[in-house]
Amino acid sequence: MVSSVTGGRRVVVTGLGVLSSIGTGVREFAEGLRAGRSGAGPITAFDTTGFDHSTGCGLGEFDAAAWIRALPLDGLGPASRFAVSAARMAVDDAGLGPDALAGRAGLVSVGTTDGESHDLDGLVATELARGSSAMDPAVASRLRAGRLSAAVALELGLSDVEAVTIPTACAAGNYAIGYGCDAIRSGDVDFALCGGADAMCRKTFAGFYRLGTIAPDRCRPFDADRLGILTGEGAGMLVLESLDSALARGARIHAEVLGYGLNCDAYHQVAPDQASVARVMALALEDAGVTPHEVDLISAHGTGTKANDVTEAEAIREIYGERPPPAVSVKSMLGHTMGAASALAAIACAVAITHRFIPPTINHDRTDPECRIDCVPNHAVEADLRIVQNNGLGFGGNNAVTVLGRYEVAA
Repeated sequence: MVSSVTGGRRVVVTGLGVLSSIGTGVREFAEGLRAGRSGAGPITAFDTTGFDHSTGCGLGEFDAAAWIRALPLDGLGPASRFAVSAARMAVDDAGLGPDALAGRAGLVSVGTTDGESHDLDGLVATELARGSSAMDPAVASRLRAGRLSAAVALELGLSDVEAVTIPTACAAGNYAIGYGCDAIRSGDVDFALCGGADAMCRKTFAGFYRLGTIAPDRCRPFDADRLGILTGEGAGMLVLESLDSALARGARIHAEVLGYGLNCDAYHQVAPDQASVARVMALALEDAGVTPHEVDLISAHGTGTKANDVTEAEAIREIYGERPPPAVSVKSMLGHTMGAASALAAIACAVAITHRFIPPTINHDRTDPECRIDCVPNHAVEADLRIVQNNGLGFGGNNAVTVLGRYEVAA
């Protein structure tokens, strides 16, 4: 089956793996989204002494041993454990047995912002306190960000795969999905495991804190009184394969990847550029063969900072006019999970399509008049969604947008 836009194979999502502060696994995640559950709580992943406020969206006590069966846990940093665990969940959800992918041509693409910075924080603290000779070589050996993708391949016994880690900050999950989409479309691979993973770390929290963009207690995207982000952690991984492959094995299809768009404007290290954000949305819609009026929902980047929310809302109206579709931010529930953010949001889009509801933007009191969008405040609503756009806007102007659609069985 051929995509009318790209001339390649149609790409579908057949497996979803989720680690998030509102649920582990796609079922718990879907329940959390529908309920408008908040993952916010005191940060326990690192010492927050000295910070006036330290709320985040952490995983708490996560048992990686329940998912990682082949690799030694102490050889993996926390972000790699998240990526591998979510990949195992996604493969299981896709109904692929332990040997189903062995020897098949595949791709593993994992987006990240921080890699294993949590481990790096610990090594630096040790060096400052006791000198470099006290640093643990076993921890140092697991720092390479490339391990996030390589460990997935090793854990699953994949021998004919490209394993790549994509470090395009907050848009990295969508970048990874787009990379996988191209590989499937072109016929270069039989399957792709795509997504993003990040673990909370002191370095990133302190950086956002110094920028004045950490909210004291709640993330409130598009609200008039919003005060910033909450840092979070987790992983989202998707199994992509061609529609022909999915139909041949009778797989459940969560959604179809209709297209994606990428750009990098390099406008500013942290400030988004409206024209560039509008352009990347237009590129994604063009690649998907979709017109703006066909889009039923936008999963916004929606960080909860003053500049991001206004800029993104203006860019949305530039493409969609004065009556855009609802635009929600799952970061109000999950916090900002950095490289995992747009991957988890893509999974939220697939869940919303399958279960026919729009997740809410929680913690919302009054919409900022400068934003002028329907962010579906506080409560999920039932909706017959066919096409959903997922925005990922990263530092340095790295932007990535994916477009997902409901798979309709041909008459």
